[in-house]
Amino acid sequence: MAKIAFILLCHKDPEAIIQQAQRLTATGDCMAIHFDASAKPEYFQQIQEALGDNPNVTFATKRIKCGWGEWSLVQATLYAIEAALRDFPRATHFYMLSGDCMAIKTSEFVHDYLDDHDCDFIESFDFFESDWIKTGMKAERLIYRHFFNERVNKKLFYASFNLQKRLGLSRSIPNDIQVQIGSQWWCLRRPTMEAVMEMVKSRRDVVRFFKTTWIPDETFFQTIVRHLIPGDEINSRTLTFLMFTDYGMPLVFYNDHYDLLLNQDYLFARKISPEAVELKERLGKLYAAEGVEFKISGEGPSLFKFVTGRGRVGRRFANRFWETEATLGRERELMILVCKKWHVAKRLLAKIKQETNIPAIDYLFQEEDTDLPDLGGIQSTIEKRTRHRRALIRMLFDYFQTNRMIICMDPGSLDLLHDFYSDRSTTRALEVQCSYSEEYLKGHASRIGLAGEQTPQETFNRILPTIKRDIEDESDAIRDADFENYERIREVDEIGDFLKPVMNFLTVSEDKAREIATTPHLFAD
Repeated sequence: MAKIAFILLCHKDPEAIIQQAQRLTATGDCMAIHFDASAKPEYFQQIQEALGDNPNVTFATKRIKCGWGEWSLVQATLYAIEAALRDFPRATHFYMLSGDCMAIKTSEFVHDYLDDHDCDFIESFDFFESDWIKTGMKAERLIYRHFFNERVNKKLFYASFNLQKRLGLSRSIPNDIQVQIGSQWWCLRRPTMEAVMEMVKSRRDVVRFFKTTWIPDETFFQTIVRHLIPGDEINSRTLTFLMFTDYGMPLVFYNDHYDLLLNQDYLFARKISPEAVELKERLGKLYAAEGVEFKISGEGPSLFKFVTGRGRVGRRFANRFWETEATLGRERELMILVCKKWHVAKRLLAKIKQETNIPAIDYLFQEEDTDLPDLGGIQSTIEKRTRHRRALIRMLFDYFQTNRMIICMDPGSLDLLHDFYSDRSTTRALEVQCSYSEEYLKGHASRIGLAGEQTPQETFNRILPTIKRDIEDESDAIRDADFENYERIREVDEIGDFLKPVMNFLTVSEDKAREIATTPHLFAD
């Protein structure tokens, strides 16, 4: 059975560290602690006094001062690993933790999971080919030497960096090393850990290289493990659940996140707020429990984006830089069919094409695989279509050799509606408002990643009213924009109520509008 040696890096909150160590070692595991040497001495003394008699707790062979983005974080980890390998010869796995991590599964579940998966869990993606780094330095992290901490000595950090660039003092990466990148929260098997430590001793050139890279805790272990261990024995993921805000800051979990955390496909979570006393107590009791079944749904990251996205609605359009490409053409007419239920809009669009022969395209700004002609690459991705939306629509008018065209659009794309309505061309919109059953809302939640097959009903009970309200808010926002040539039909209305909106939208006769309005099974799910 798996026996875990937790490698704990911490620098504050000694009482929480003591509780964490007692909780994790109570079920038979062990822990090696590195407590930052820059922290208050009395804090470390408090930890030593409380845990000194615990045979399953040891301390790093040496304490050093740590700084974010520095080699010191890697070195502190190595000192803790040394102590763990020495003092816990029966440990089978080494799990990297911080002081604000907590288990979100039972000890029983954690050990069974590791027994069932004979591999190393560590994110390790190709440094140069992957898009793991979203912004800021990339190659510069490696090919230049970084002697100063960007957060502490910003001026010296960039002065040194710019001087090296100006003098052409870049360096090469060790020839036999392919640098990888990923989360610093890993779980490695004992033979892997021993091989890593042996390589640290034998390959001083590799250690020297990483000592002056920037943020090496995201590259050092990730690279070394991939260098030593066959790829089929590495699961390139972390077992610690963590998310980041749009500003690159870790998301903090509070008391009301308990159910969300338990549903995630992870063993631990980071960061638990120091103020989340109730959450810590509940998770602490959970870890020692037996026979608990977990419904893994894994909707956490998508749910977080969904919730924070709603929080930004109030300012989403205020700072938008509207595209200033040339007009679609004063003589052209763009007709936009707006509907949340895409299958409803597609049925109606097919009928319109049949009755009018107007060129029409499905959700080209929402669906990657929308059938589009080759327009030189501008149509290849949704991101390109959206960024060059006026150019794309203009090219489609030219391709179909027409001055009238229909596209489908989701009501959540209010920014696109604003942009097209601000053009000199004529823009018309027909919004199709549907009714939304609970089954549809559940399916919608699954399609947008807020739920999965195992999502419990309690989670649906919390999110479905919000999803429905958001759909209604999107429609209200369109009406509040007070667009010209805007028409609306509703599922709850009579067929006769559809005629005038369809006639105005398409500029067709009443008979033609009636043919379109009576599309068979238009609103069927």
